Amino acid sequence: MNSHTDNSEQIDRKTSRSICNAVGERLQQRLRPLESELPSHLADLMNELRKQDASGRQMLPN
Repeated sequence: MNSHTDNSEQIDRKTSRSICNAVGERLQQRLRPLESELPSHLADLMNELRKQDASGRQMLPN
C-alpha cells in the first residue's frame, strides 16, 4: 500500500510555469505601492549602488 495517496491530476512543467507566471503578474499589478517613488534617502542609496555596479563592470576583463 502506498503511504502517499494523491488523487490529484498532474500537470506538466510548461503548464505549471505558465500558471506561476500568470499569478505573479497579477500579484505585481495588485500589490503595487501607492507611491511609485522611493523616499529620497533610499533613492540616493540605489543611485550609489548603480554607480558602484557600473564601475565594477568596467573593471571586469572582456
